[in-house]
Parts: sequence; structure tokens; C-alpha cells
Amino acid sequence: MAAQMLGHGSGTVEAMIKTRSLALGLLLLTAACSSPSTAAGPGLSTVLFLGDSIAAGEALPLAAAFKASGTGFQSIASEGGGNVVGPFSDENWKKLPEQITSAKPAVVVYQITTYDWGNQQEQRAAYDKLLTTVTGAGAKLVFVTAPPIRPDDFYRPHMADLDRTAEVARTVAAGSSGKAGVLDANAVWGSTYQQTKDGKADRSADGIHTCPQGAARFTNWLLGELAKQFTGFTPAPAQDWANTGWSADQHFKGC
Repeated sequence: MAAQMLGHGSGTVEAMIKTRSLALGLLLLTAACSSPSTAAGPGLSTVLFLGDSIAAGEALPLAAAFKASGTGFQSIASEGGGNVVGPFSDENWKKLPEQITSAKPAVVVYQITTYDWGNQQEQRAAYDKLLTTVTGAGAKLVFVTAPPIRPDDFYRPHMADLDRTAEVARTVAAGSSGKAGVLDANAVWGSTYQQTKDGKADRSADGIHTCPQGAARFTNWLLGELAKQFTGFTPAPAQDWANTGWSADQHFKGC
């Protein structure tokens, strides 16, 4: 197919993904390209994606990739919120159970948000509540760790809380009898905020959000991780979703 060029740099998103995949040792694209089909198997009919504005940007390529892979996808990631603990969470919980139930997901992916503030007990209670809500809807819960950020004055007082979230999520998953799991997105982002990778914008200059390249690399990684867990799910090759227009969305700024 014709390659669509990104407005903020040379090369296609597809080429960026392939380059980073090799660097990370991911073999997803090779496996996907050699696969005869891209149909979703039992247990991965629909994926529901939760998170904050970081996740909202990642949802753009995720929607294209899951569609190309024959899997239903819905994002309820929220600008300035989307969290289950911390500020705004009380308002979010008023609608979240119905949103989860009505989506009829097989898997709920919760990317831990930059608003998951609170002490360890508050975080544990919220993640347990999310697990109960998700399993009550007949789905499996997958926590995904948040990308590292470059904290400003707004976030700096809450970094100890955010640094604790992955540990709390792992504790909840460990006691879930296999109903929840945690994926460490450091495989994508590294342990510290990096604005550029391979000489191209990967994260927004605001220190928080992703650029198209980063969102595409995250999509590539997440689909690969889900393919390991759900037999019958074969992600579509990158050329089927990487250059379908989502990279021009106005959500991507500072890239």
C-alpha cells in the first residue's frame, strides 16, 4: 500500500515500528506477516481500554490495529481523568460499571493513569474494586503500567503515589486467581521519559503524552502481549494499520 508520510518527520509510522521492534527484540511483525490470517479466537472478542489522556492518544492506533485484526475495540479513556483512584475518581465510578458491562468485553485493559493518586490502601481498594467490576462483567483485567513522565509542579507532589501503582497492581493481580495480570510497559518506554527515539519524536514535548511513533510502538507491543495470552488471536501486520490516517489526529501535540 502507499506509504503515508508523517507531517512531523521523515519516514512512515510503519518503518518506525519495525525499527524499534528490532531494537527491542520484538518479533511480532515477523510472526504476523507470516501468519495466514488475522482472526480473533475465543476469549478475545472485544477489548475495552481505560485510562487518561495518554491512553486516549494510544487508543487511536489501537482502534485501527484491532479492527485490522478482526477484534472489537472500545476506548473510554478520558482527557483529564479516567482514573479509578484519586481526583475525579468518584465521578468516574458513577458511570464506569455501566460502561464496562455494556461493552461486553472479553478483556479490560486499564493503563494506570497519571491521576492514580492516593496512599497504598486507597490504591489497593480501588484496584480491587476495578477487578471485582471487570470480573462481574465476565472479563479479564489487564493492568498496564503508565509511561514514565517528566513531572512538572502539578505532578511532582504525587510522584511517590504514581511510583507505587505498579506494585499495588501486581499485588491485586497476584491474589486474583488468574483473573487479572500486569504488563510492564517499560519494554516500550524505558524507565525514564525520553522525548525522542531513533532521532524521531516519540513522546510529546509536554513531558506526558505520546507522539504517533510512540503510540504505534505501544500498540505493536500490546497486541503482541495479548497474543501471548489469548490463543487464536493473531495481530494484523503493521502495514494494515500503521498508516491509516490516525497519526494526523489533533490529539498529538508537541511532536
